[in-house]
Amino acid sequence: MTESVMRFFDSHCHFDFAEFNADRASLWQTCNGVGITRLLMPGVTPDQWRTAAQLCAQYAGLDYSAGIHPHWIERQGWFQIDNNNLLDISVREKIAAHILEEFTRPEDGAYCVAVGECGLDKLITTPFEVQQQLLTIHIDVARQLHKPLIIHCVRAHNEMIALLKKNRPEAGGVIHAFSGSYEVAQQYVELGFYLGIGGSITYERAQKTRAAAAKIPLAFLVLETDAPDMPLHGKQGQRNSPEYLPQIAQVLADLRGITIEEVAAATCCNAQRLFHGC
Repeated sequence: MTESVMRFFDSHCHFDFAEFNADRASLWQTCNGVGITRLLMPGVTPDQWRTAAQLCAQYAGLDYSAGIHPHWIERQGWFQIDNNNLLDISVREKIAAHILEEFTRPEDGAYCVAVGECGLDKLITTPFEVQQQLLTIHIDVARQLHKPLIIHCVRAHNEMIALLKKNRPEAGGVIHAFSGSYEVAQQYVELGFYLGIGGSITYERAQKTRAAAAKIPLAFLVLETDAPDMPLHGKQGQRNSPEYLPQIAQVLADLRGITIEEVAAATCCNAQRLFHGC
């Protein structure tokens, strides 16, 4: 089997970002040429959802999700905190309503397949308590809609796992850009989540993540690039691109001692099942 007949699903790529405005059409053709036929654009702000939805209508194979990334929440014009330095109740209601509305748009409903990108990040300045509130709103909406979650988690696995155990999302989701040990990975899998495997495994120094990616059953892994961010080893300082997804697949195959065809088939099927239920 040749690479051209393999099928890949980039489960997390910001293909709608301005970094791709100059060559988006030709780049998607290139992706299709190497077997990348499905791609999901995660939501970061309500304004960005509209751009993503328009691209889904323009390019076959694209999906998007509706969510507010913790890094962007304070940039919203309607952001407001109360006397306890927590999200004002009106803001909480607005966030939930915005996400719910996105799934009812008749022209875009088929393209919006998940809730997120949402999560916890200890490397940003947004107060952690506000991040936890924001994440809980997303979890509640995902439970209401029976949709999967796209989770962003940076140096907060303990808090994330505790929160997910307390309010378990029935439709599961994916831990985007998973970076952690096998033991942490197991806990997410037990909660019904897939692990997003990206460019970090191309760096030999990422020993814990590489070991986890090699050991966790392939049935719980999906591939992602997080382009234009998270460049692969050897491409530091360059724009990351979804066309590099097969390179990530090859590294994962090498770590597991299997073929890239096996990785492509399993991860594409996993992402298809998660986001489309088939």
